[in-house]
Amino acid sequence: MTQVFKIAIAGLGTVGGGVVKALAARGDELSRRAGRQLQIAAVSARNKHKLRDFHVSDWTDDPLSLATGRADMVVELIGGDEGIARQLVETALANKKHVVTANKALLAKHGLKLAELAEQNGVTLKFEAAAAGGIPIVKALREGLITYPVAAVKGILNGTCNYILTEMEATGRAFADVLKEAQAKGYAEADPTLDVGGGDTAHKLALLASLAFGTAPNLNAVAVEGIQHITPDDIAFASEFGYRIKLLGVARKLEGKIDQKVHPAMVKVRAALANVSGAANGVLIDAGDAGSFFFSGRGAGEAPTASAVVADIVEAASGGPSSVFGRPAKSLSRLEAADGKQAVSPWYLRFEVLDVPGVLASIAGSLAEAGVSIESMIQRGRAPGEPVAIVMITHETAQAAVERALKAIALSDKVRARPCMIPMES
Repeated sequence: MTQVFKIAIAGLGTVGGGVVKALAARGDELSRRAGRQLQIAAVSARNKHKLRDFHVSDWTDDPLSLATGRADMVVELIGGDEGIARQLVETALANKKHVVTANKALLAKHGLKLAELAEQNGVTLKFEAAAAGGIPIVKALREGLITYPVAAVKGILNGTCNYILTEMEATGRAFADVLKEAQAKGYAEADPTLDVGGGDTAHKLALLASLAFGTAPNLNAVAVEGIQHITPDDIAFASEFGYRIKLLGVARKLEGKIDQKVHPAMVKVRAALANVSGAANGVLIDAGDAGSFFFSGRGAGEAPTASAVVADIVEAASGGPSSVFGRPAKSLSRLEAADGKQAVSPWYLRFEVLDVPGVLASIAGSLAEAGVSIESMIQRGRAPGEPVAIVMITHETAQAAVERALKAIALSDKVRARPCMIPMES
């Protein structure tokens, strides 16, 4: 094996360090798989003098120089949808260098343009680690599940949120308390907004939707809701009804268009997604006549994410498939966004109301006026004049009708908090 495939790595954080260590530990085997000798030719990171548990050489202080140097591939692990990360990827592709990245934000925002640039220059752009850590979901959608049209993709795509919801269920503690614990354990960032607000899941969902439906990534078409408002009571009531609450990214066809949503959802306890616990990720693909396929595993961390990056390196070095989103960039259609508020499902509704005569009748009246019918209800305890919870499960109803009813109900001076609505996924 005489031909050398030279790799430049930008970013030596958790994932970048894992890639360096994996190539050092298993370089011979990985090179045999690639059919070429894999060699790290240059590296760059923010702090050259940081203490690391691996050796690096061929250091450069200017990450952009990696895109014009002697490497055959640039591995971008800097992050961010603009700035140096975008410049590095664009410059590398323009200079006919393969690119591997874990940067979901960059691809969700600029994926189509970058795919076009890669194809124009005859190089590959790979991003397995950007969608669900070590789960090979990009490869499955790009290469495996292509015979029959995909109808839907549903996934738990953020380990931070899944850890928080799992711990809330197990301990009965409040969101804020469990979030602090997640930060202390390193599962959540100091500023957790992107995770708990649903933004991180939205980036990943935009990429999976593109692969599933042959559309250009469109982050603006994703409706996003986080988990900050979920209470221990919601989780306890969900359990009574036989459900668990999970933050899902859902992309599905709706009346010939694509509906993309990130939101907390009730998932039946016996369903595969309901049993993805802790910081793990899980993805369910409805592949039409081929059936449903479920993937689960670690969605973050050094080893699983580095594994996905290295797999992309080996595939690119061996001359593997080159279409970024599974189809030539010019054939990716512009996503036609469905009106997600017309999507129909049962709903979990929770109201915090004063325990006074007529409140339940008023709520029921507003729901009836909006065309929302109730399947079951829970109301416990009596505390005259004090707030109590009323919980209802609706029959299948469009989101728009439920929102219309809740808007009217929230105007009552007997309602003491914003009504909670959570869809119940089949």
